[in-house]
Amino acid sequence: MLKKIVTGFLCGLLALSFGVGDARADDKNLIIATATTGGTYYPVGVAIGTVISIKLAKDHKITATAINSAGSGENVQMLKNKEADMAILQALFGQNAYNGLGPYEGKPVKDFRAVTMLWENVEHFALLGKYVNTGTMVDLKGLGQKFSIGKRGSGTEGSGRAILAALGIDPEKDMVPEYLGYSPSASAMMDGRIVGANLPAGPPVAAVTQLYAQVGPKNVRVLDFSDKEVEILHKAYPIWTRYVVKAGTYPGQEKDIRTVAQPNFLACRPDLPEETVYLITKTIFENLPFLHNIHKATMAMSLERATLGLPVPLHPGAEKYYREKGIIK
Repeated sequence: MLKKIVTGFLCGLLALSFGVGDARADDKNLIIATATTGGTYYPVGVAIGTVISIKLAKDHKITATAINSAGSGENVQMLKNKEADMAILQALFGQNAYNGLGPYEGKPVKDFRAVTMLWENVEHFALLGKYVNTGTMVDLKGLGQKFSIGKRGSGTEGSGRAILAALGIDPEKDMVPEYLGYSPSASAMMDGRIVGANLPAGPPVAAVTQLYAQVGPKNVRVLDFSDKEVEILHKAYPIWTRYVVKAGTYPGQEKDIRTVAQPNFLACRPDLPEETVYLITKTIFENLPFLHNIHKATMAMSLERATLGLPVPLHPGAEKYYREKGIIK
């Protein structure tokens, strides 16, 4: 019964979701920026928006609607421009933007605060079977074929380029970079228009599930990271650590995928009212079973780890809730 109710609410909110161009920030009717619809950010954003609207609309007049976007890079800008009130961000983008590192060198963006850690963003570098040699990331070195590294300006592209650079792989020299979202990447791989794609998200990733189901596990492979590759990457970017995608996560997947992951977190505008963010944080953690029924990635969420690894300061409203619960002193 709960699953039917959750599905009904989810479908209803999906019908109300809209694109970035229609976004307008508001202290009560909140916009949550996510990413492309084929990944994990969007359904999790919809889940969070759904539970906020259900629990807070009647007594507090607070609602939230998830919208798709190009991902973390665009989301940082949307928070800055007040085109979104909340957003899901990769830890890498949050860290770089707030501290003026990487693409933000000399021009830090501090117009956002943390609400909670969500789940780990698991790297899925998918490659058609005929191009797999070692089964590790070294197979992308000298690939020479079309490979989707994510939509331009997205967190997918940003994190993908950071990983590849750390491993000595140059997208402009070792492959022909394409700039596609998750679902278009999967479709292009199935049509043979590209040979691989960068698809980071919390497993199971819809686009990867589609590839394994329709192309088959013998004809497509999510590449492993060797222990040496993990060591090199972690030295360059300590936010990435070993992550194992268990066998059976994807159709016909018989072996574990030994990849890496970084955290994702929920961010918000720094000028959102303290009480609003307090109520949202409280609502999220008092309704985790609801979120779990919408997407498996939210199974990683817990109050105990809500503040772990956050790359930017907490919003005062979230901090108030965590102090009440004894999570921070």
